[in-house]
Amino acid sequence: MKRIFLFLATNLAVVLVLSVVASLLGVNRWLTANGLNLEALLGFALVFGFGGSFISLAMSKWIAKRSTGAQVITQPRNSAEMWLLQTVERQARAAGIGMPEVAIYEAPEPNAFATGMNKNNALVAVSTGLLRSMNQDEVEAVLGHEISHVANGDMVTLSLIQGVVNTFVIFMARAVGYFIDQAVFKRGSDSRGPGVGYMLTVMVLEILFGILASMIVAWFSRQREFRADAGGAHLAGKRKMIAALQRLQAAHAPSSLPQNMAAMGIASGQLARLFATHPPLDVRIAALQRTQ
Repeated sequence: MKRIFLFLATNLAVVLVLSVVASLLGVNRWLTANGLNLEALLGFALVFGFGGSFISLAMSKWIAKRSTGAQVITQPRNSAEMWLLQTVERQARAAGIGMPEVAIYEAPEPNAFATGMNKNNALVAVSTGLLRSMNQDEVEAVLGHEISHVANGDMVTLSLIQGVVNTFVIFMARAVGYFIDQAVFKRGSDSRGPGVGYMLTVMVLEILFGILASMIVAWFSRQREFRADAGGAHLAGKRKMIAALQRLQAAHAPSSLPQNMAAMGIASGQLARLFATHPPLDVRIAALQRTQ
């Protein structure tokens, strides 16, 4: 879950910063100099939408390390760290990817994530809570799940999806913002350029549309989780993968993420399910149990 949350939060921040920079450089005025130029707006939205997504992807490892305080294991200090490195190395070789960086971060809840710009330059991190609450078989399955995310190219896939979503958000925010500005804030009958309320309206709409569009990204993320579970079962064994998910189900504690981001985790209610990046654990367990 942290992998997707960090990516979405970084992406939203990057897109908003790019939008502000574009406004300061006069791009909005150029787009609306002779009325709203929809073709130019679409080109702008494509460049900035995919640009924001891939900037977020390029920053993903750095952001993950900084935000979680993850410490990369360079020289194992004990047998547990040595086992982690050896297990990840073995699974990475079996999955046909380069050896990822392996890190541990301090957090009470059992959790892990993988991120990175490509399959051969990834980061796999596990929480201290996961290491304390799971046995080696279960940790091995979790690591297999994360290695499968890397091998399946999930971060790149989600970045492409996010790029499409960003393009839609940027285009619609400016198109709707322009018409609102002209209808509500228009300063004169011959004034076609963006008015006083245009920039604020666009920023509000980008946040609103961005939140709604994140449901699309969350849906794709949930589908990729089933594939990663299957990959973890292949690398570590079906029994170990089911046991790891059952352990998470039994030991799941409230997330240490900020309260206003709780909808991105496992929570009750239909609205929360739309924004959840992971399917419910019982659904994932049942899906694995049905496989041969």
